[in-house]
Formats: sequence, structure tokens, C-alpha cells
Amino acid sequence: MEESPLTIIGAGQAGLATAWAANRRGVRPLVLETSDRPGGSWPHYYDSLALFSPARFSGLPGRAMPGDPERYPLRDEVVAYLRDYASRLDADLRCGWPVESVEREGDGFVLTAADGSRVRSSAVVAATGGFTRPHRPALPGLEDFTGTVLHTAHYRSPEPFAGQRVVVVGGGNSGVQMAAELAGAARVSLASRTPVAWANQRPLGRDIHWWFTRTGLDTAPLRRIWEKGPTLVNDDGRYRAAFATGNPDRREVFTRLDGDKVTWADGTVEKVDSLILATGYRPALDYLAPTGALDARGRPLHRGGISTAVPGLGYVGLEFQRSFSSATLRGVGRDARHVLRRLRPGR
Repeated sequence: MEESPLTIIGAGQAGLATAWAANRRGVRPLVLETSDRPGGSWPHYYDSLALFSPARFSGLPGRAMPGDPERYPLRDEVVAYLRDYASRLDADLRCGWPVESVEREGDGFVLTAADGSRVRSSAVVAATGGFTRPHRPALPGLEDFTGTVLHTAHYRSPEPFAGQRVVVVGGGNSGVQMAAELAGAARVSLASRTPVAWANQRPLGRDIHWWFTRTGLDTAPLRRIWEKGPTLVNDDGRYRAAFATGNPDRREVFTRLDGDKVTWADGTVEKVDSLILATGYRPALDYLAPTGALDARGRPLHRGGISTAVPGLGYVGLEFQRSFSSATLRGVGRDARHVLRRLRPGR
């Protein structure tokens, strides 16, 4: 069985940033990716997706995103950037290698692929994000809804919804962007538990991410404050203008689904063709279950990305792993360096 000092699971933004950090420590890592090419979940996002941060604040460590630093890159630009970034790393990158399980063996681990291939590693970093585990909330009547139910993980473009009555559930950036896009082809409502909290994209002429970095908010460990506060939607004015037309409109989450009918908080009942769940994701880490690294709900037991249950195991790319920006292109590099300093692979 072949051996590696460090194995990184996932070749998306978190895995690639971790490989770069390993190179800086003189370690050539093994990177295992389920897909046939690096890029993680980015190639699978909806067609019109644009970053909410400008290119200046959207690069991985060691290589800025090319082009105008003030533009907001599109999905395909990010995919091309990540694949170019991967080509410049000193890593044993193996695509089409889905990790089915990780087990502890002595002071290290044995990783097994779906086809039975096995690798022994001294240290492991799980960097698989949550795209393959979309969160489907327990909405009343959802299981019996007779219309179309789609999570944003499977949404691509508005054309299939032309002429429909559509409800987008979730008031974050992606939900707002999708609702505004869908309104060009359908009658759309955005259903959220609280009103949309608009954040000026460029206060005083500077992108909001410039202010985050200058004030230290981007790296501050303020998880409880961020989670208790309203979800902020970055807007340069276009989304507020779209909602001001009445299509899309914003409503409180419905109280009930019954067949193809939705009952709104004011008692109004109407037929709905499609529900799109912009309700986020959960960590996709089932392959770690044999190690005892997860709690009863499948969440990693960790502190700052270092497993508190399994020595030699780390994480990069978790939501609020260490800060507000932990699961972003600009934040994964900081967390990767932090994790590898503590795992000390190769020693």
C-alpha cells in the first residue's frame, strides 16, 4: 500500500489552498478529488453566478485572480482560475478518486476509494465542503408537495421555469440573486423568516470587503454575533430595484404546503408550480464516520479546524471554521496555514 505524509480530500478552493500551504512547508501532498477535474463544487453552481466579492479579494494564496481587480468574477472565471492554480502546485493530484471511508490505523489513517483502492497517510485534511449535502429544512407539508422542489445545488437557469409561479425559500445572497433572475421568466416570491437585510456593496466608494479587511471583521472570531444577526445581502442597488417592482416580492415563510397549494402567513392560499430551496449546505463528511471524528448529527468535532477527537486530522473550508470568511476564496488560505502549523505533516 502506498503512503503519503499528508492527504487532502477535495480539490476545490479549500483543498488547493491547503496543498499550497503544504508546499510552503516543504511537503508534497496527495490530493484526492471525486470529480474528473479540480475545481470542487464551482463547475456545478448555477450558470449566472457572480462572486459577491471583487477579484481583488477572491484569490487563493500565492496567485491573485487575473484581470481587473475591481470586477466581480463569474462562475466560469473562477473555475478556470482554480484549474490553473491546481496546475501550478507541487502535488500528487488524483481526480476520479472518491474517498469512501477513512479509518484510523496506528498513528495514521487508511483511505479507501469506491473501487477499493487504498492509501495510507500520516495526516489527513478534509476539504470537501458541503455541496453534496444540500440542506432541506423541515417545512410543513414539503414532503407531500406535488410541484417541483429543487435545491439551489441543482438550479442552473430560469428557462425551465418560464410562466410558472415560483417560490424561493431563503433570504441570503444566492436566494436573492436567483429570485431576481427568475423574475424575468416567472412570477416569483422570496420567502424568508426575516426581512432581507441589504448591505451597500460599495459604502463610501469602497467595496464592502475592503472595509471588512481594514477593520479586521473578516478574520474576527465572531461566529455567534454573525449567526444571531440578520443575513446581509450585498447589493449595488440592482436587487433592491428588482424587488421594488413587485416581481420578485418578499414574504414571510408560508405556514403550510398542501398538494400544490401554499398558505401564506396572512391566510392567503395560492397554487405554486415550483419551490427552490436556497437553504444552504451541511458538511459532507460521512467518509470520516469510522474514525469517530463526527458528532451524532454528522458535524465535525474540532477547534479552529483541528479535530478534537482524532489526532492528525484537520479541516479546511468549514463555515465559520475560524472566522466569517473561513469558507470563502479569500479566507481558506489563512485557515489552511493555521491547520498545517498544528498538524505538522511530514514530521
